[in-house]
Amino acid sequence: MLGTAWCELLDDKSIPYRTASLPEFDITDPNAIKRFVTPDIGVVINCCAYTDVDRAEESEDMATLVNGTGVGYLAEACCQADAMLVHYSTDYVFSGRASEPYKIDGPVEPCNAYGRSKADGEREIRVHGCPHLIVRTSWLYAPWANNFVLTIARLAKEKESLQVVNDQRGRPTSAQHLAATTLKLIEEGARGTLHVTDGGDCTWHDFAAVIAEHANPGCDVQPCGSDQYPRPAVRPAYSVLDLEPTEAIVGPMPGWRENLASVLNQIGHQEAQKVQKSA
Repeated sequence: MLGTAWCELLDDKSIPYRTASLPEFDITDPNAIKRFVTPDIGVVINCCAYTDVDRAEESEDMATLVNGTGVGYLAEACCQADAMLVHYSTDYVFSGRASEPYKIDGPVEPCNAYGRSKADGEREIRVHGCPHLIVRTSWLYAPWANNFVLTIARLAKEKESLQVVNDQRGRPTSAQHLAATTLKLIEEGARGTLHVTDGGDCTWHDFAAVIAEHANPGCDVQPCGSDQYPRPAVRPAYSVLDLEPTEAIVGPMPGWRENLASVLNQIGHQEAQKVQKSA
């Protein structure tokens, strides 16, 4: 989701870039990284991650290799190339037991294997000491790929009712907003660790209800508890990230309803185009 958003953004602004992906680029292979991270590169934006939260519980070594060790290889290559590393981390590095937004320097206490692997990646970057910007985010969605918004929109059209958990609260994040805000932070010379999400907060049920209302107003979205959908990985009950330091640099974050409306409109436009092509 995020890599596509970045390419779209850089194309729109006519900013030169080059992409690197499997199989030529493997973040777990230091030699592959060095072939791409060369002295002519000024900024390296890492959109690569092991993101299967549940599978990470049984494959934590692999998650840590990609999200931790591999990020260390990337940070080392950036040091050697004198390049700035922009890396994305997650709300899951926190415990999920808070009742107010997590500060940037809040205690890192991951509640699951995925969170531990991402926390390892943050530590690797700081240990290597390359110029960097670590951006923590949460609940990512986009008009493409597999994500909560597309899933709920599809299910709302297929079913008369849905049940969605109402005891997990966080901040949704449009991938397009995340890329655009990160670019602004880079342009403003931001360094260190910051949080970027949509503005406002909600539960998954709140989020789903708005999506379903747009996709099919006749679909009834009912709230339920997380215990009705047991998962291998623990999910944080509260993972709202503090945005104040970021907003002090680039201004207020657009609300999640506003960003969601933009993404839903794009999805609708894409679907209309498919219908026209098939007609």
